[in-house]
Amino acid sequence: MTDDRYGSDVLAGFRQQRGPAPIPTLAIEKGLVLEETGTGFVGAIVSYANGLIELEGRKGEVRTFSVQAGFMVDGATVRLVKPTPGAAPVLRSASGSVAVTDHTARVALPSRIFVEGRHDAELVEKVWGHDLRVEGVVVEYLEGIDDLEALLAAFGPGPGRKAGVLVDHLVPGSKESRIAEAVARGPFREHVLVVGHPFIDIWQAVKPQRLGIAAWPVIPRGTDWKHGICEALGLPHDDQADIARAWQRILGRVDSFADLEPELLGRVEQLIDFVTA
Repeated sequence: MTDDRYGSDVLAGFRQQRGPAPIPTLAIEKGLVLEETGTGFVGAIVSYANGLIELEGRKGEVRTFSVQAGFMVDGATVRLVKPTPGAAPVLRSASGSVAVTDHTARVALPSRIFVEGRHDAELVEKVWGHDLRVEGVVVEYLEGIDDLEALLAAFGPGPGRKAGVLVDHLVPGSKESRIAEAVARGPFREHVLVVGHPFIDIWQAVKPQRLGIAAWPVIPRGTDWKHGICEALGLPHDDQADIARAWQRILGRVDSFADLEPELLGRVEQLIDFVTA
Protein backbone atom coordinates (compact mmCIF):
# COMPACT_ATOMS: atom_id res chain seq x y z
CA MET A 1 0.00 0.00 0.00
CA THR A 2 1.39 3.42 -0.90
CA ASP A 3 0.49 6.99 -0.21
CA ASP A 4 -0.81 8.73 -3.36
CA ARG A 5 0.23 12.35 -3.04
CA TYR A 6 -1.76 13.20 -6.15
CA GLY A 7 -5.18 12.34 -4.77
CA SER A 8 -7.56 9.42 -5.20
CA ASP A 9 -7.46 7.26 -8.32
CA VAL A 10 -9.29 4.07 -9.21
CA LEU A 11 -6.03 2.13 -9.50
CA ALA A 12 -4.15 3.76 -6.65
CA GLY A 13 -3.62 2.35 -3.18
CA PHE A 14 -4.34 4.26 -0.04
CA ARG A 15 -3.54 4.40 3.62
CA GLN A 16 -5.29 6.07 6.50
CA GLN A 17 -3.92 9.51 7.27
CA ARG A 18 -2.73 9.94 10.83
CA GLY A 19 -3.64 13.45 11.82
CA PRO A 20 -3.99 16.47 9.54
CA ALA A 21 -1.30 17.00 6.94
CA PRO A 22 0.75 20.18 7.38
CA ILE A 23 -0.22 23.05 5.09
CA PRO A 24 2.73 24.16 2.94
CA THR A 25 3.76 27.82 2.97
CA LEU A 26 4.20 29.92 -0.14
CA ALA A 27 5.89 33.30 -0.38
CA ILE A 28 3.74 36.11 -1.78
CA GLU A 29 4.88 37.19 -5.22
CA LYS A 30 3.35 39.23 -8.01
CA GLY A 31 1.84 37.12 -10.76
CA LEU A 32 1.21 34.09 -8.55
CA VAL A 33 -2.23 32.70 -9.43
CA LEU A 34 -4.40 31.83 -6.41
CA GLU A 35 -7.90 30.59 -5.78
CA GLU A 36 -9.57 32.04 -2.67
CA THR A 37 -11.41 29.13 -1.13
CA GLY A 38 -14.22 31.12 0.47
CA THR A 39 -15.46 32.70 -2.75
CA GLY A 40 -13.84 30.60 -5.46
CA PHE A 41 -12.34 33.76 -6.97
CA VAL A 42 -9.23 33.07 -9.07
CA GLY A 43 -6.71 35.74 -9.89
CA ALA A 44 -3.07 36.74 -10.02
CA ILE A 45 -1.47 38.74 -7.22
CA VAL A 46 -1.01 42.35 -8.33
CA SER A 47 -0.15 43.98 -4.99
CA TYR A 48 0.58 43.22 -1.35
CA ALA A 49 0.55 45.64 1.61
CA ASN A 50 -0.44 45.69 5.28
CA GLY A 51 -1.53 42.08 5.37
CA LEU A 52 -3.75 42.40 2.28
CA ILE A 53 -3.30 41.13 -1.25
CA GLU A 54 -5.08 42.19 -4.40
CA LEU A 55 -5.99 39.55 -6.98
CA GLU A 56 -6.78 40.41 -10.58
CA GLY A 57 -9.19 38.03 -12.35
CA ARG A 58 -9.08 37.09 -16.01
CA LYS A 59 -11.59 39.84 -16.93
CA GLY A 60 -9.54 42.54 -15.15
CA GLU A 61 -11.62 42.67 -11.99
CA VAL A 62 -9.57 43.24 -8.82
CA ARG A 63 -10.54 41.96 -5.38
CA THR A 64 -8.82 42.38 -2.02
CA PHE A 65 -8.28 39.57 0.49
CA SER A 66 -6.50 39.12 3.79
CA VAL A 67 -3.37 36.98 3.53
CA GLN A 68 -4.93 34.94 6.36
CA ALA A 69 -7.78 33.84 4.10
CA GLY A 70 -7.79 30.33 2.62
CA PHE A 71 -6.02 29.93 -0.72
CA MET A 72 -5.28 27.10 -3.11
CA VAL A 73 -2.61 26.65 -5.75
CA ASP A 74 -2.89 23.78 -8.21
CA GLY A 75 -5.84 22.44 -6.22
CA ALA A 76 -3.80 22.23 -3.00
CA THR A 77 -4.28 24.42 0.08
CA VAL A 78 -1.38 26.76 0.87
CA ARG A 79 -0.58 29.32 3.57
CA LEU A 80 0.77 32.64 2.32
CA VAL A 81 3.81 34.19 3.98
CA LYS A 82 5.64 37.50 3.50
CA PRO A 83 8.15 37.58 0.67
CA THR A 84 11.83 37.57 1.60
CA PRO A 85 13.19 41.14 1.44
CA GLY A 86 15.32 41.68 -1.63
CA ALA A 87 14.39 38.35 -3.18
CA ALA A 88 14.30 38.32 -6.96
CA PRO A 89 10.87 37.78 -8.50
CA VAL A 90 10.15 34.20 -9.47
CA LEU A 91 8.98 33.54 -13.02
CA ARG A 92 6.40 30.78 -13.28
CA SER A 93 5.18 28.70 -16.18
CA ALA A 94 1.51 28.17 -17.00
CA SER A 95 1.58 25.03 -14.83
CA GLY A 96 2.64 27.07 -11.79
CA SER A 97 6.16 25.64 -11.73
CA VAL A 98 9.27 27.82 -11.65
CA ALA A 99 10.04 28.80 -15.24
CA VAL A 100 13.46 27.81 -16.55
CA THR A 101 14.85 30.55 -18.78
CA ASP A 102 18.46 29.48 -19.38
CA HIS A 103 18.09 25.88 -20.52
CA THR A 104 19.25 24.55 -23.87
CA ALA A 105 17.29 22.17 -26.05
CA ARG A 106 17.22 18.67 -24.61
CA VAL A 107 17.06 15.41 -26.55
CA ALA A 108 13.69 13.78 -25.99
CA LEU A 109 13.59 10.98 -23.44
CA PRO A 110 12.68 7.47 -24.65
CA SER A 111 9.73 7.64 -22.24
CA ARG A 112 6.43 9.05 -23.47
CA ILE A 113 3.13 10.39 -22.20
CA PHE A 114 0.13 9.22 -24.22
CA VAL A 115 -3.27 10.94 -24.22
CA GLU A 116 -6.51 9.91 -25.90
CA GLY A 117 -6.92 12.61 -28.54
CA ARG A 118 -5.73 15.81 -30.16
CA HIS A 119 -7.67 18.05 -27.77
CA ASP A 120 -6.07 16.36 -24.77
CA ALA A 121 -2.63 16.89 -26.28
CA GLU A 122 -3.30 20.56 -27.04
CA LEU A 123 -4.49 21.25 -23.49
CA VAL A 124 -1.49 19.49 -21.94
CA GLU A 125 0.83 21.42 -24.24
CA LYS A 126 -0.72 24.78 -23.37
CA VAL A 127 -0.39 24.34 -19.60
CA TRP A 128 2.57 21.97 -19.21
CA GLY A 129 4.46 22.56 -22.47
CA HIS A 130 7.29 24.49 -20.82
CA ASP A 131 7.82 21.81 -18.17
CA LEU A 132 7.75 19.00 -20.73
CA ARG A 133 10.33 20.67 -22.96
CA VAL A 134 12.63 21.26 -20.01
CA GLU A 135 12.36 17.58 -19.07
CA GLY A 136 12.53 16.32 -22.65
CA VAL A 137 9.15 14.55 -22.55
CA VAL A 138 7.09 14.04 -25.71
CA VAL A 139 3.29 13.81 -25.59
CA GLU A 140 1.53 11.70 -28.23
CA TYR A 141 -2.17 11.13 -28.80
CA LEU A 142 -3.74 7.75 -29.47
CA GLU A 143 -7.18 8.49 -30.98
CA GLY A 144 -8.83 6.36 -28.30
CA ILE A 145 -7.64 3.61 -25.96
CA ASP A 146 -9.65 0.58 -27.11
CA ASP A 147 -6.42 -0.98 -28.42
CA LEU A 148 -4.21 0.33 -25.61
CA GLU A 149 -2.57 -3.02 -24.82
CA ALA A 150 -1.54 -3.51 -28.47
CA LEU A 151 -0.31 0.08 -28.72
CA LEU A 152 1.82 -0.36 -25.62
CA ALA A 153 3.24 -3.61 -26.96
CA ALA A 154 4.28 -1.77 -30.13
CA PHE A 155 5.89 0.99 -28.04
CA GLY A 156 7.82 -1.55 -25.95
CA PRO A 157 7.92 -0.16 -22.39
CA GLY A 158 10.86 -1.21 -20.26
CA PRO A 159 13.58 0.10 -17.94
CA GLY A 160 14.31 3.68 -18.97
CA ARG A 161 11.44 3.62 -21.47
CA LYS A 162 8.30 4.29 -19.47
CA ALA A 163 4.82 5.01 -20.75
CA GLY A 164 2.36 7.23 -18.93
CA VAL A 165 -1.23 7.19 -20.18
CA LEU A 166 -3.93 9.78 -19.45
CA VAL A 167 -7.46 8.44 -19.87
CA ASP A 168 -10.82 10.22 -20.04
CA HIS A 169 -13.73 9.05 -17.88
CA LEU A 170 -11.67 6.73 -15.68
CA VAL A 171 -14.34 5.89 -13.12
CA PRO A 172 -15.23 2.55 -11.48
CA GLY A 173 -17.16 0.22 -13.78
CA SER A 174 -16.40 2.12 -16.99
CA LYS A 175 -14.88 0.62 -20.13
CA GLU A 176 -11.85 2.80 -19.53
CA SER A 177 -11.31 1.41 -16.02
CA ARG A 178 -11.43 -2.17 -17.31
CA ILE A 179 -8.79 -1.38 -19.93
CA ALA A 180 -6.61 0.33 -17.32
CA GLU A 181 -6.92 -2.59 -14.93
CA ALA A 182 -5.92 -5.02 -17.71
CA VAL A 183 -2.78 -2.98 -18.41
CA ALA A 184 -1.99 -2.89 -14.67
CA ARG A 185 -2.03 -6.72 -14.66
CA GLY A 186 -0.17 -7.08 -17.96
CA PRO A 187 3.46 -7.73 -18.84
CA PHE A 188 4.43 -4.04 -18.89
CA ARG A 189 2.88 -3.13 -15.53
CA GLU A 190 6.19 -2.07 -13.94
CA HIS A 191 6.91 0.42 -16.70
CA VAL A 192 3.42 1.74 -17.50
CA LEU A 193 1.19 4.02 -15.45
CA VAL A 194 -2.41 4.58 -16.50
CA VAL A 195 -4.27 7.35 -14.68
CA GLY A 196 -7.32 9.34 -15.58
CA HIS A 197 -9.83 12.01 -14.73
CA PRO A 198 -13.57 11.49 -14.17
CA PHE A 199 -14.78 13.78 -16.96
CA ILE A 200 -16.56 12.46 -20.04
CA ASP A 201 -14.22 14.49 -22.22
CA ILE A 202 -11.16 16.69 -21.64
CA TRP A 203 -13.35 19.73 -22.38
CA GLN A 204 -14.95 19.31 -18.96
CA ALA A 205 -11.55 19.67 -17.27
CA VAL A 206 -11.77 23.40 -18.07
CA LYS A 207 -13.58 25.13 -15.23
CA PRO A 208 -17.04 26.11 -16.53
CA GLN A 209 -16.74 29.57 -14.95
CA ARG A 210 -14.02 30.33 -17.52
CA LEU A 211 -16.72 30.02 -20.17
CA GLY A 212 -19.17 32.19 -18.26
CA ILE A 213 -21.39 29.28 -17.18
CA ALA A 214 -22.04 27.82 -13.73
CA ALA A 215 -21.68 24.19 -14.82
CA TRP A 216 -21.16 22.10 -17.92
CA PRO A 217 -24.50 21.14 -19.51
CA VAL A 218 -25.76 17.58 -19.01
CA ILE A 219 -26.09 15.85 -22.38
CA PRO A 220 -28.71 13.04 -22.75
CA ARG A 221 -27.49 9.54 -23.51
CA GLY A 222 -27.54 8.78 -27.23
CA THR A 223 -26.47 12.31 -28.19
CA ASP A 224 -22.90 12.88 -29.33
CA TRP A 225 -21.43 14.65 -26.33
CA LYS A 226 -19.44 17.35 -28.10
CA HIS A 227 -22.27 18.15 -30.51
CA GLY A 228 -24.64 18.30 -27.56
CA ILE A 229 -22.33 20.65 -25.66
CA CYS A 230 -22.00 22.97 -28.64
CA GLU A 231 -25.76 23.05 -29.10
CA ALA A 232 -26.33 23.76 -25.40
CA LEU A 233 -23.78 26.59 -25.50
CA GLY A 234 -25.32 28.06 -28.65
CA LEU A 235 -22.32 27.25 -30.81
CA PRO A 236 -22.39 25.91 -34.40
CA HIS A 237 -22.18 22.10 -34.43
CA ASP A 238 -23.05 20.94 -37.96
CA ASP A 239 -19.71 19.31 -38.78
CA GLN A 240 -16.28 18.50 -37.40
CA ALA A 241 -14.95 21.91 -38.38
CA ASP A 242 -17.54 23.48 -36.07
CA ILE A 243 -16.46 21.18 -33.24
CA ALA A 244 -12.82 22.12 -33.83
CA ARG A 245 -13.66 25.83 -33.69
CA ALA A 246 -15.64 25.32 -30.49
CA TRP A 247 -12.67 23.60 -28.88
CA GLN A 248 -10.31 26.40 -29.91
CA ARG A 249 -12.71 28.86 -28.30
CA ILE A 250 -12.68 26.82 -25.07
CA LEU A 251 -8.90 26.35 -25.17
CA GLY A 252 -8.52 30.10 -25.64
CA ARG A 253 -10.03 30.64 -22.19
CA VAL A 254 -7.22 28.63 -20.57
CA ASP A 255 -4.20 30.67 -19.49
CA SER A 256 -2.79 28.57 -16.65
CA PHE A 257 -3.40 25.64 -14.32
CA ALA A 258 -5.83 27.81 -12.34
CA ASP A 259 -8.30 27.47 -15.23
CA LEU A 260 -8.41 23.67 -14.92
CA GLU A 261 -10.08 21.31 -12.48
CA PRO A 262 -7.85 19.73 -9.79
CA GLU A 263 -8.85 16.22 -10.92
CA LEU A 264 -6.86 16.76 -14.11
CA LEU A 265 -3.97 18.71 -12.59
CA GLY A 266 -2.92 15.97 -10.20
CA ARG A 267 -3.05 13.29 -12.85
CA VAL A 268 -0.82 15.12 -15.35
CA GLU A 269 1.73 15.99 -12.65
CA GLN A 270 1.73 12.33 -11.61
CA LEU A 271 2.50 11.20 -15.16
CA ILE A 272 5.32 13.73 -15.58
CA ASP A 273 6.91 12.53 -12.34
CA PHE A 274 6.52 8.90 -13.41
CA VAL A 275 8.17 9.18 -16.82
CA THR A 276 11.01 11.41 -15.57
CA ALA A 277 11.86 9.49 -12.38
